[in-house]
Amino acid sequence: MYCTRCGAHMEDAARFCTSCGQPVGGTEVHYDASQSGPEAAQAAPRRRLRRDILRKKIAGVCAGFAEYFDTDITWLRIIWLLLAIFPPHIGVIAYIVSWAVLPRSDKTA
Repeated sequence: MYCTRCGAHMEDAARFCTSCGQPVGGTEVHYDASQSGPEAAQAAPRRRLRRDILRKKIAGVCAGFAEYFDTDITWLRIIWLLLAIFPPHIGVIAYIVSWAVLPRSDKTA
């Protein structure tokens, strides 16, 4: 059996993928490693956390997190602002670290 998220080989009795941690559901979708092109992307979708430069206000960190968690960017900006304002100001530290660590998205306009 293969993981539906990353395509890694798993034992038939496995409950979670050892590579990505994806739980194995009741419906089994087998990943074919020989697929290429758009079919492979649909068989094993992979989300990556990146800074979204197109929807940025400062550095694109909130936009990237909103895309990754599939949520509204406004709510994420409000949450991040609240974390930045109230002590111990973890939002400021997390934003700066995310800005430095996360790669830019390779999307074009």
